[in-house]
Amino acid sequence: MNSRERMRIAMEKKQPDRVPVMCQLSLGHYFLNTPFGPVEIWHDTEAFAQALVMLQRRYGFDGILVNLPGRDPDWRKYIVRTEERDGETIIHWKNGLFTVAPPDDNPHVYIEDDVRYFPDFHEVDPDKLFYMEPHDISAITYPYSWGFSGEPAPVGGEDFFPPWECDTIKRVRELTGCEVSVHAEFFSPFSQFMEMLDYTNGLMALLDDEGKCHAMLERFAEGAATLGRIQARAGADALLISSAFTGAGLISREHYEQFEVPYLQKVIRGIRTEFPDIPIYVHTCGAIGDRLDLMEQTGVDGIDTFDPPPLGTVELADAIKILDKRVFIKGNLDPVNTVLEGTPEDVMAAARERIEIAGPGGAYILSTACSVAPAAPPENVERLREAVEQFGRY
Repeated sequence: MNSRERMRIAMEKKQPDRVPVMCQLSLGHYFLNTPFGPVEIWHDTEAFAQALVMLQRRYGFDGILVNLPGRDPDWRKYIVRTEERDGETIIHWKNGLFTVAPPDDNPHVYIEDDVRYFPDFHEVDPDKLFYMEPHDISAITYPYSWGFSGEPAPVGGEDFFPPWECDTIKRVRELTGCEVSVHAEFFSPFSQFMEMLDYTNGLMALLDDEGKCHAMLERFAEGAATLGRIQARAGADALLISSAFTGAGLISREHYEQFEVPYLQKVIRGIRTEFPDIPIYVHTCGAIGDRLDLMEQTGVDGIDTFDPPPLGTVELADAIKILDKRVFIKGNLDPVNTVLEGTPEDVMAAARERIEIAGPGGAYILSTACSVAPAAPPENVERLREAVEQFGRY
């Protein structure tokens, strides 16, 4: 059984030959542990694809998460100059914006020092929205345009997305063949909403004009479903909906039911019109122990992270009781206190504990809860493959 088959069976809530292992790596971890660096990985399709495959092979993961969109192959022509400042790379673009690329964290685009662009909630027209990609190389724009060309994207439909949108998915598939499970990521309607307005402003908007928030989420759901179908056509084996900002640290259970559930349901229904069997799962950080039942009601096949205390509120045994293998579980290994700050022996012990709790019967993927931190020791991450080989065989 190869990695792709093993992951597929686990995501079908069945039992493969062993527990699969697959972690989402922070982009900073790629920056620090591959030869490409932050500027190339963030801006260049080929560099990111190579970095993804390089660390998948090093760590023996059964899957790869493609968590950046493909890039404009002509992105370099928009650069005026680059400079190094205090250990960071600064890229100056022809339109006057500049990107600050730290060595171990996501680059950000600025209009002036310490000032990033976010549209004001009151100026946004929901009818002009479709999808908001916070990881585009030009960051947030409104009305939306891709990259630094300045050309507005047509609102609605597949033509909204640029021709290079899925190039990384296709390239990773070329590099791995049929052996590895390739997953694509897109943002949930609520994440798009929060990223577009900036987080404090987004939360305030929920109180200021509930009706307009729903109208915006409705449009973002349509765009997300469209992108999910495009990614599936490009060869993704599974789709991850990134919805980091819907844990109890940000919104209540009641708000989750109001502003998250119906729009995830719409996204999933929209994808399943064309791809009824593709596994779809959701990534939500932090305190989700009080809403696992609502997460299941969205129609997802799986849930990702399950942050344990003190990072979150999920005890894995409790989650197993609540979900009863109706959705697959991915995560629960503490990425900070165990993988970042612990020893290889700590990682092996924690992995074994999670395999023993969630492994029986299948439907479990061993993973860190949230992303592997930039500075996490590679030798700690390598222990996860050893753990599933030693303790995860059925």
